[in-house]
Amino acid sequence: MLLVRHAKAVPKYVAEDFERSLSDRGRADAPETGRWIAESGFEPHLVLCSPARRTRETWELIAPALPDVPPAVYDDELYNAAPDVLATVLAERGAGLGRVMLVGHGHNTGIHELATSLCGTGPPELLERLREKLPTSGVVVVDLRGGWEDLTPGDGHLSAFWAPAHQDLSDK
Repeated sequence: MLLVRHAKAVPKYVAEDFERSLSDRGRADAPETGRWIAESGFEPHLVLCSPARRTRETWELIAPALPDVPPAVYDDELYNAAPDVLATVLAERGAGLGRVMLVGHGHNTGIHELATSLCGTGPPELLERLREKLPTSGVVVVDLRGGWEDLTPGDGHLSAFWAPAHQDLSDK
């Protein structure tokens, strides 16, 4: 599973939350995220994306970097969703698929909390960095032991954690 935080968006005062678009930095970072996913071999079979503008734009800029662009589902349940809702949608939509990517937002803590709760094992340095922050355009790769039907806290293995080079993963 890939958990991707949307790329950097314009400030909250610029537009209503749902309609916030990507900033110039976000438009530069999202394609870099796509290249990293493709080069690392973590290509998804399905993309689940919040319908918020910044998450849609992030996915649309990631997709061209992938050799085989998977189908994308824009699910209203993913907007401002709590970790348990994100896990439910992943389990329902991911059944029978190898790798699913979730593109969510970070102004609420849903995607970050989901990542930290699922990752029970992994390189200690990466686990610590993940607990501290999931930066914009960040990618968390989680291997699931029990499959999609059983997204249990602590049962995932943190395989990789990446963000654009200009972002220090350990910054708060």
